[in-house]
Amino acid sequence: MRSTLIKSATLINEGQMNQQDLLIRSGRIEKIGTNIDVSADREIDATGLWLLPGIIDDQVHFREPGLTYKASIGSESKAAVAGGVTSFMEMPNTKPPALTQSLLEDKYQIAARDSWANYSFFMGASNDNIEEVLKTDPRRVCGVKVFMGSSTGNMLVDDSQVLEGLFREVPMLIATHCEDEATIRFNLEKLKRVYGDKLSAKHHPEIRSAEGCLLSSGLAVKLARKYNTRLHILHISTEDELALFDNQLPLAEKRITAEVCVHHLFFDASDYETLGNQIKCNPAIKASENKLALFDALLEDRLDIIATDHAPHTWEEKNQPYLDAPSGLPLVQHGLNLMLEFYQKGKITPEKIVEKMCHAPAECFRLQERGYLREGYWADLILVDPAETWKVTKENLYYKCGWSPLEGYQFTGSVKQTFVNGDLVYDQQHGFSRGTVRRLEFKG
Repeated sequence: MRSTLIKSATLINEGQMNQQDLLIRSGRIEKIGTNIDVSADREIDATGLWLLPGIIDDQVHFREPGLTYKASIGSESKAAVAGGVTSFMEMPNTKPPALTQSLLEDKYQIAARDSWANYSFFMGASNDNIEEVLKTDPRRVCGVKVFMGSSTGNMLVDDSQVLEGLFREVPMLIATHCEDEATIRFNLEKLKRVYGDKLSAKHHPEIRSAEGCLLSSGLAVKLARKYNTRLHILHISTEDELALFDNQLPLAEKRITAEVCVHHLFFDASDYETLGNQIKCNPAIKASENKLALFDALLEDRLDIIATDHAPHTWEEKNQPYLDAPSGLPLVQHGLNLMLEFYQKGKITPEKIVEKMCHAPAECFRLQERGYLREGYWADLILVDPAETWKVTKENLYYKCGWSPLEGYQFTGSVKQTFVNGDLVYDQQHGFSRGTVRRLEFKG
């Protein structure tokens, strides 16, 4: 492997910002210090640039197998590295869903061949596959995904005895999608009677309501406390749910953790007027007081991780009538940009962004030797120009679906280069180069 010496970068790592050099050799960070004076195959003058650990996105939907007309592991991981994501954890609601060890392993084989970033895949739970779930190796799989509310892929686990069994028996992290199905169905039928075929995206947060989120999240937390389960609740979207989570314990000691997604911090219900189905997602983007409360909870460590829940669909699918349009939006290329926008507005520090997008996923999922700029760790890192201004256009999108709800938006801050296991896989000026990617490993 080639060696790379990055000179005079502003390292943002473990709560610190300081100018240092960093040497990469044999895929790992060999040395961090001032005035490193060694020969290397490549030397980069990073004056004025930030050097961050690579982002770890713990919730993406890359649609392979079975839905590759929307996206693939290859296409979406390519978009990911362009956005500074060096490792991802992908969800099981593909076609077929990853409900057996064999089907799960099929996805790992595809990623080994096609992925641009390091990878892991959640094992899916259903109402009748607990025996398969219990075969999952916690050192080689990121977690078990339980849909406690229906979403794309029809993997709802709604049998109370099955839920009890999963929380009681599964020794590894359980990640949940929490929305109460009975509440959703009641709200939908109620609004159908009022609006009929005039239902639109603006009704989505009324159908998939805050009450439904709290009922389901509350049940998940109750079960986790009962059985001492490692529980990670994905995409928290409401102010009401925040009291469920602790901000006193260090993350490494928490048994119950929570994630917030960039779209629930950035958009609110007023955006349905202009974006409509483009921002239809589950759980729904809700009234503005929720995003304000979510941001405060993030800063005070009640919410542990920032992710994207990248979930692409074709433009044609999203432009169907509201009830027919699928939920989800493409975001993995722009998650960091959205958080840098908050930095530009003085709402969050770069150190906190790195903590929530890099360090915290590594701690929560107990990743081996990733998520930090440390000597001996894998050299997953990104160089960012915090001052460069640019606009999202179709021409600079790498999503296979070819659209983004952020088109036309001007950001300040851009990813200049992305390294995965020491290989330069993305360069803003020169494009993409294949590197060595690896299956993520966990401490179990």
